[in-house]
Amino acid sequence: MIVIPMKEGENIERALKKFKRKFEKTGTMRELRSRQAFTKPSIVRREQVKKAIYIEQLQREED
Repeated sequence: MIVIPMKEGENIERALKKFKRKFEKTGTMRELRSRQAFTKPSIVRREQVKKAIYIEQLQREED
């Protein structure tokens, strides 16, 4: 359960923003969407490799 401590007189919009940020970090929605349809392990592995290659290229461009 996500708990957001609020200070006295704090804006509800700010608390909502904190909640959304914490909820996004948990990855709950991402997991729910991925469980809606089965993906073969080979496809999952292929996507991980493509993502790793992409990140590596970005890091090389920085240098």
